[in-house]
Amino acid sequence: MTLFHFGNCLALAYFPYFITYKCSGLSEYNAFWRCVQAGATYLFVQLCKMLFLATFFPTWEGGAGVYDFVGEFMKATVDLADLLGLHLVMSRNAGKGEYKIMVAAMGWATAELIMSRCIPLWVGARGIEFDWKYIQMSFDSNISLVHYIAMAAVVWMFTRYDLPKSFRLPVTVLLGLCVYKAFIMELFVHVFVLGSWTALLVKAVLTGSISLCSLFLYIMLVHSN
Repeated sequence: MTLFHFGNCLALAYFPYFITYKCSGLSEYNAFWRCVQAGATYLFVQLCKMLFLATFFPTWEGGAGVYDFVGEFMKATVDLADLLGLHLVMSRNAGKGEYKIMVAAMGWATAELIMSRCIPLWVGARGIEFDWKYIQMSFDSNISLVHYIAMAAVVWMFTRYDLPKSFRLPVTVLLGLCVYKAFIMELFVHVFVLGSWTALLVKAVLTGSISLCSLFLYIMLVHSN
């Protein structure tokens, strides 16, 4: 039973990545090693972020139950490094915009999946007792994939030299939402005392909204050119 539970969690977490890779056309471009390079860039960026946070943002020592709004906001600002990393990956790949976006997003999201969820699933989902948190973790990995595709698309649009002025404001707003989405979610959970399933639903809705807006702007930009 535990092995069956582990298999379900693993399939729910990893199969959407495999399907996205196959159906997006990346396999036809032999983009596997490009995605691996994007994943390596992700690891380097996360290492730099960890060193920066450990140096300039020590552990919060306030009272129990007190939310450090300013400190968490400043920590979330460090996620701007992800935008620079995605831009670096896309600038090193030649090809159409959608190819650059998918390579950067797939490599980035897959590296995060392996580094942050592989070991917890392997250790926890194979445990004696069934726990819904591993199903939630698998759903969350799918949300992260959509999030990084949207983020890569927004970064690609923002860095275009021919981006119309009418697109500047909405693209900048979407960039801000992509960077501070985790901070907004933590704030929602703290203020409204959301349960785990409710928080996951809110995260899915927020990510879906950002993704739909990014897709709309991307289609408008491509067709305008």
